[in-house]
Amino acid sequence: MGAGQQLVVVGIGQLLWDVFPEGRRLGGAPVNFACHCAQLGARACPVSCLGRDPLGVEARATLTALKVDHSWVAEDAAHPTGTVQVTLDESGRPSYEICDRVAWDFLPMSAELESLAQRADAVCFGSLAQRNKVTRTTIHAFLKQVRPDALKIFDVNLRQAFYTKDIIVTSLDHSNVLKLSDEELPVLARMFDLSGSVQEQIAELLRRFDLRLVANTRGAGGSLLMTPETTDDHKGFPVEVVDSVGAGDAFTAALCTGLLLHEPLSSVHDHANRVAAFVCSQQGATPVLPDDLTEGAHESRQ
Repeated sequence: MGAGQQLVVVGIGQLLWDVFPEGRRLGGAPVNFACHCAQLGARACPVSCLGRDPLGVEARATLTALKVDHSWVAEDAAHPTGTVQVTLDESGRPSYEICDRVAWDFLPMSAELESLAQRADAVCFGSLAQRNKVTRTTIHAFLKQVRPDALKIFDVNLRQAFYTKDIIVTSLDHSNVLKLSDEELPVLARMFDLSGSVQEQIAELLRRFDLRLVANTRGAGGSLLMTPETTDDHKGFPVEVVDSVGAGDAFTAALCTGLLLHEPLSSVHDHANRVAAFVCSQQGATPVLPDDLTEGAHESRQ
């Protein structure tokens, strides 16, 4: 990245409406990630597909209002814009009922996406968007075009039964950073026959898949970052949780931008926890971050 150039950060995968009892909000982990990266000073580029329907029109208008470029969001006349029914338990943790065969399942590869991949400083992707062969093939083709020095963040994002061991393995082979929650690590531990403590399991994932970093988020318990050289444990910040939708995506966005700027790992980790805690205290996945969390972002990230 040359002097004066803005970081180019891509979130590729599902773009959808989270439907809560009180109404709908734009969502999808890659898009939440991109929206937070934009607030943190990056040029954020969500890559997905919307239906040619009123919900698709509304989604584009919402992205415009969030000052997020939707030039790489395709349109599909044959399938509807995705929706997810979201319910929250007493602690604010969400559960999801995800509609199948929607527009983001049919994201096509294009010359424009190939060019974007080659310019990207970081890309974040998950397992859910790979449930359908069309989008899975596009994500893999995109990742193959990303520069070797760029961050390729696999946010596992396990949902319902929309993943397989093959998808997880292939994704890890394509990535150099892994982000997973305290609920997802045991699934991967069973899948890959990992044993020992949490740190020993993460160390084995680092070694087996030649990763630069693994981030293990633990909800109210903070998070753990591990690289081949060091481990950083953060206890998190106490917060009254309104809902935790999007908090993990906010964490990943702050982690991504901090790593791209080569900031000290402990500082990156602290900031990521602060951003995630704030999102937990607000309604919706992409609330406007306060100045103290974005201070200097647009100056230092250009």
